[in-house]
Amino acid sequence: MGPKASAAFDEMQKTATKVRAPYQTYAKWLKKMPDDLLSRRHAQADMLFRRIGITFAVYGEAAGSERLIPFDVIPRILSRDEWKVLSKGVCQRIEALNRFIHDVYHDQEILKAGKVPADLVLQNDLFREEMKGFTPPGGVYVHIGGIDVVRTGESEFHVLEDNLRTPSGVSYMLEDRDVMMRLFPDLFDTYSVAPVNHYPQELLKNLRYVAPPARDEDPTVVLLTPGQFNSAYFEHAFLADEMGVELVQGQDLFVEDDTVYMRTIKGPRRVDVIYRRIDDDFLDPKAFRPDSMLGVPGLFAAYRKGRVTLANAIGTGIADDKAIYHHVPDMIRFYLGQEPILASVPTWFLKRESDRKYVLDHLADLVVKEVHGSGGYGMLVGPKASTQEISAYRERIMADPGNFIAQPTLALSTCPTFVDQGIAPRHVDLRPFVLTGEKTTVVPGGLTRVALREGSLVVNSSQGGGTKDTWVLER
Repeated sequence: MGPKASAAFDEMQKTATKVRAPYQTYAKWLKKMPDDLLSRRHAQADMLFRRIGITFAVYGEAAGSERLIPFDVIPRILSRDEWKVLSKGVCQRIEALNRFIHDVYHDQEILKAGKVPADLVLQNDLFREEMKGFTPPGGVYVHIGGIDVVRTGESEFHVLEDNLRTPSGVSYMLEDRDVMMRLFPDLFDTYSVAPVNHYPQELLKNLRYVAPPARDEDPTVVLLTPGQFNSAYFEHAFLADEMGVELVQGQDLFVEDDTVYMRTIKGPRRVDVIYRRIDDDFLDPKAFRPDSMLGVPGLFAAYRKGRVTLANAIGTGIADDKAIYHHVPDMIRFYLGQEPILASVPTWFLKRESDRKYVLDHLADLVVKEVHGSGGYGMLVGPKASTQEISAYRERIMADPGNFIAQPTLALSTCPTFVDQGIAPRHVDLRPFVLTGEKTTVVPGGLTRVALREGSLVVNSSQGGGTKDTWVLER
C-alpha cells in the first residue's frame, strides 16, 4: 500500500548521541555558542524581515490583514548526494509533465494508450479546449515549477504535489538565505553552501529564451500581477526588481493588431514575454471570464498567434490537478522511457466506488484533500481530527465524491527548529523551483516549510507554518 506513518525520520540525529554527517559541523558549532545566541538571532531575524516588509495577505481575515511568515534560524542541511537524487528527480518530473501537457493538447497519445484515463483529462475543469493544437514558443508549458517533496527516511523521498500554474515561495527562499548570511557569516565560512541568489537571473534567462522566435536578441519581459491585495504580491514585486523587469497590472498593457504593448512615459513598448501571476480565468476578459478586471483584453488572441509568450502557459493546470498526480510515474515511463527517481504517494480517488468505500472506512487514518485545493485549506488530517470533524468531512465527501482524493498519513521527516521551549524537532517539506527554457534546471535548495506547532504535519504559511533556509553542501 506504500509508505505508512511511523516514527518520523530525524534529519539531524541518527541516534540520541550520534549526529548525521550533514549536520556534524553545525552541531559542533552550536555547542561552542552561548545558550542565548539563537534567541538573539531569532529576534534579529524578525526585525530584518519586518524592515524588508516580507508579508503575505491572509484571505478570509480582516481587509488588509498581513502577516510575516515565521522564520527559523536553524538551517535545513542536505548533503551533495542527497541533493543529486532530489534535483534529478524533480527535473525528470517536470520534463515528463511538459511532455504530457503538450500531448493532451495535441495527439493525446497517452490517453489513447490508456495510461491516463481520458475522462480525468477531457472532463476536467482545468482542461483548456482553447489550447488544443497550439504549441507555445520553445514547446515549453511549465517554465517555473514548484515540486513539493517530503522525506520519510534516510533515502526515501516522495513527491507530495506538483505546482505548475503560478507556484509561489521563491522570494522566501532567497530572502531566507540573505538573512542567514547576515546573521551567521561564520557558519558560511565553515560550510561550503551552494548559492541560490542567481535564481532571478536564471529565471530571466529562461524567459528570454522562450520569447517569440521572430523577436530581437533583447526581448522585453514583464511580470503581470493581480495587484497589491494578492497574497503573494511581495514576491511579485521582489522578483520583478531582482530580474530588472517591469511589474505591471492588466491596465498597464493593451493589445493592438494581435500584439501586446506596455504603456510607458515614452509611449507604447512591445512586450514579448509575460511572466504571469494571474490565473487562466482572469487573463483575458474576451477569452475567459468577461467580468475579469485583472487581465488584458485580446491577450489570448495574441498568444495563440505566437506574438507573445505566457509563462506559465495557459492550460498547465491540467497537469497539477490532484486527480492527475497519481499518473505522473506512468507519464515518466511513457514519455521518457525511464523509471521515476522520486516516488509518488499512494492515492485513492473517491470518485471510484472501491476507493471511496476504503477511504470512508479509514478516515481516521488518512489525509483527504480537495482535488483543486491548495494552501492547506479544505483538507482532513484524519489522525489529528476530532470525531465531529471526521463526521462532517464524511458528509462533504458523500455530497461530491469526485472532488476528493485521499492519501496515507506520511511520517514527514523532522529538522531541529528553534521554538519557545528551545530546540525541538518539527516536521518539514521542501519545494525546489525547477526552471525550463533551453533545458530543465533547478537551483540547489528550495523553500523548506516547517510546521511550527508540535506534532503538526501542516506546513502551509496560511496554516501557521514557517520557513527555513535550505543548505545544499557542495562537498
